[in-house]
Amino acid sequence: MKSKEKLWVMQKILHHIEEGVHVVDDKGNTIIYNESMAKLEKMKEVDVLEKPLLEVFKDMKNSESTLLTALKNKTTIKNKKQIYLNKDGKEIITINNTMPIIFENKLIGALEIAKNITDIQEMSDTILDLQKEIYSPSQSEGRIKKYTFENIFGKNKDFLKAVNLGKKASQIDASVFIYGETGTGKELLAQSIHYASKRRDNPFIAQNCAALPESLLEGILFGTAKGGFTGAIDRPGLFEQASGGTLFLDEINSMPYELQAKLLRVLQEGYIRRIGGTKDTAVNVRVIASSNEPPKELIEKKLLRKDLFYRLNIIPINIPPLRNRKDDIVPLSEFFIKKYNKLYDKEIWILSDKAKEKLYNHHWPGNARELENTIMAAFSMIDDEHVISDQNIIIYGLDEDSTFVPEYDIGNENLNDFLEKMEKHIIVDTLRLVNGNISKAAMKLGIKRQTLQHKIKKLNI
Repeated sequence: MKSKEKLWVMQKILHHIEEGVHVVDDKGNTIIYNESMAKLEKMKEVDVLEKPLLEVFKDMKNSESTLLTALKNKTTIKNKKQIYLNKDGKEIITINNTMPIIFENKLIGALEIAKNITDIQEMSDTILDLQKEIYSPSQSEGRIKKYTFENIFGKNKDFLKAVNLGKKASQIDASVFIYGETGTGKELLAQSIHYASKRRDNPFIAQNCAALPESLLEGILFGTAKGGFTGAIDRPGLFEQASGGTLFLDEINSMPYELQAKLLRVLQEGYIRRIGGTKDTAVNVRVIASSNEPPKELIEKKLLRKDLFYRLNIIPINIPPLRNRKDDIVPLSEFFIKKYNKLYDKEIWILSDKAKEKLYNHHWPGNARELENTIMAAFSMIDDEHVISDQNIIIYGLDEDSTFVPEYDIGNENLNDFLEKMEKHIIVDTLRLVNGNISKAAMKLGIKRQTLQHKIKKLNI
């Protein structure tokens, strides 16, 4: 590929990525301003290019610009949250990475990559407000489903060992670390521990650490103080909201490594400080953490701090996967049949022998959650029958020991259309397998979460 062609490709990439890109030269004049940045700030490229930055953004001070700061100090600014008004007066919240551009030991400009998190920030604020409302003493009754040990079903000896350990853990206040694959019931066990403990009358709050961007998770956990950054207000985080109760941190290995150190300090010292605040607030919170990957592997991969793990792993509980407790597959299925008979007002009595065999032989990578979804799907296929047959059991070949081959006839389609259909089919089935969790689906597919979101939008899933 010739240099001219490479330049053309780079320009195409630049103008089609989701992140905003803004580059200034050593004088502070804009030389690159991509379409995403223009859309974010409601500006036209022609009104920004080849003009001094502060001339275009008249309300911005020199010290407020991360681009000019990086240019002046020759320093890289990582994950900087910025809140400002665009041309239409709408408040925009971005996470920026800004760095000086040095070529042959000479400063030639500065580059900024901005990710728009306005909607995500609003969502996280709403989450905090709703959780505060839900878990307030006057509102908590009847608002959320409470799971106890009575809701846990299983007869397998290794599974019962984990449940019994949970019952013992409920009698003391020590931290608990639950390891189990996706769909094994980690939150179910965590809630059961809470509602069997002396903290049962106080909040149980769960947060999936993979469900929010790194930049927002710290504020969600510890809260924000007014004036801590532009636009910040006094808002309690989950630790304050869960005070006196239990905070369940699911997929804790998805928490940024640096933030894990702050969490460790909170667990050791018993107080938090809101982002941008100066006041320390004592919190009385029991933390239950979980991961869907073996802790030893997470520590080796530098995804989980060893010191944090040992602080949380006072009571370790390992929930066995469904493939290792085959004796629970049929009893669990019958348990779910009773549940959905009541929910859907049906009268399904039993599973056929072939249906039992089909369930028993499946690998169940989605564990009990996948099994429940399979039984629920079977209900949708039955009208007045009283028996679930093997024909009603729909299982896709996405388990670890099988090769997935979609049943497509390319017919008159071209290869691109055929591959697009195949890709859509695989993504849909993977999302079904992980109950719609985009982070887990991306991990299973071996692609970035952002890439998967782009494909979902592109394929109209």
